[in-house]
Amino acid sequence: MIFTTTPDVPGREITENLGVVVGNIVQSKHVGRDFMAALKGLVGGEIKGYTEMLADARDLAIERMVTEAQRRGADAVVNIRFTTSAIMANASEIMAYGTAVKLK
Repeated sequence: MIFTTTPDVPGREITENLGVVVGNIVQSKHVGRDFMAALKGLVGGEIKGYTEMLADARDLAIERMVTEAQRRGADAVVNIRFTTSAIMANASEIMAYGTAVKLK
């Protein structure tokens, strides 16, 4: 499966638009990560535990989006975008979405 943030796939022609596909995950914080984040907040710098958590969540959102595209018979997903939102105090959502297409 080809997936890209561009509106097309270089060297390939889009023959059919199969619609928007979405993959998302709601990720909650871990108590240990919260404790380390609070300490890091005092001195500044990257909170690596959260960075890793969000990278894993992003990868899973992409995987779910691609799975939906495959179910529709797509060859590619173009115009992929990401969005995040706070669901509640200790959880956030990462969503990946794009357009599933057939290629020539």
